Amino acid sequence: METLISVLIGLLLVVIVLQVRAYLKLKQKNKLILVQSREIKRQIQEQEKRNKEVGDLVHEKQQLIGLVSHDLKGPFNRIFALIQLMELTNENLTEEQREYLGKIHQIVADGLSMIRNLLDNRRLEDQGIDHTPENLNLSHTVGSLVKNYRTLAVKKKIQIHFEPPAQAIVLADKMYLNRIFENLISNALKFSPEGKNIFVSIEEVGDKFLVKVKDEGPGITKEDQKNLYRKFQRLSARPTGGESSTGLGLSIVKALVEKMGSEIICESEEGVGTTFTVKLDKGTGELLKKENQKIAIN
Repeated sequence: METLISVLIGLLLVVIVLQVRAYLKLKQKNKLILVQSREIKRQIQEQEKRNKEVGDLVHEKQQLIGLVSHDLKGPFNRIFALIQLMELTNENLTEEQREYLGKIHQIVADGLSMIRNLLDNRRLEDQGIDHTPENLNLSHTVGSLVKNYRTLAVKKKIQIHFEPPAQAIVLADKMYLNRIFENLISNALKFSPEGKNIFVSIEEVGDKFLVKVKDEGPGITKEDQKNLYRKFQRLSARPTGGESSTGLGLSIVKALVEKMGSEIICESEEGVGTTFTVKLDKGTGELLKKENQKIAIN
C-alpha cells in the first residue's frame, strides 16, 4: 500500500512539474508574441508614417505642377496670340524671319499642349473633370480644330484632309471633344514626317458616328500598343520636328472617351501609319431638328 501511495505521489509530482514547465513555456511564448506584436505595431506605424510622407510629397508635387502649369498658361496664350497676329501682317518680314516666326509658333503651340495635358491630368487625378453632355454638331467642332492645326501642318509640309458631312449631331461634352481631338490631331502631326498626309473623317454607322484620325507616320509597334494609354508612356517612335512629349496625351484621351461612355480603337502598321477611331453616340432633340431644318432651307 505504501508503495502504491509513493508511486501515485511520484506521478502527481511529475504531472505538476510537467504542468509547471508547460505553463512557463506558454508564458514565455506569450511574452515573445507580445514583443513581436509590439514590433509589428511599431513597423506598421512607421510604414503608415512613411506612406503619409510619400502621399504628402506626391500631393505637394501635384500642387506645384498644377500651380506652375496654370501660371505658364497665361503667358503662353498671350505669346501664341501675338504670333498669330504677326503672321497675319508678315509682308515686311524676310523669308528667314518668317521661318523663325514659324518655328516659334510651333514651339509655343507645343508648350501650350503640354501645359493643357498636365492640367487635365491633375484634374482627372484630383476630382475629375465635369462631364456635361449636350447635342453638338461634330462637323463644326472637329472642323474648327482641323482649321487651327492646318497652320502648323503647313510648316511641316503636311496636308490635313477633312471633308465632313453637313451635319453629324452627337451627344457629348464639348470640352471633352476638343481635348480628345486636339491630342489626336496634334499627335498625328507630331509623329508624321514632312510631305505626308493626315486624313480626318466622320462616318455614320448605325447609332454611332465614327471619327477617324489617320496618319502616314512610322506606325506604333506591337510592344508599344500594349502600353499605349499608360500615363507618361514614351513610345519608341519620336516626334519628327523636335516637338516635346509628356506621354500624357493618349492617357487623357482614353480617360475622357471612357467618361463619355464611348470607345477608342487604335489600328497601326509599322512603316505605314496609324488610325485612331473614336465612336460617339448620335445626338437627339431640338438641335438635331434645327440642323435638319437648316439643311432643308438651304
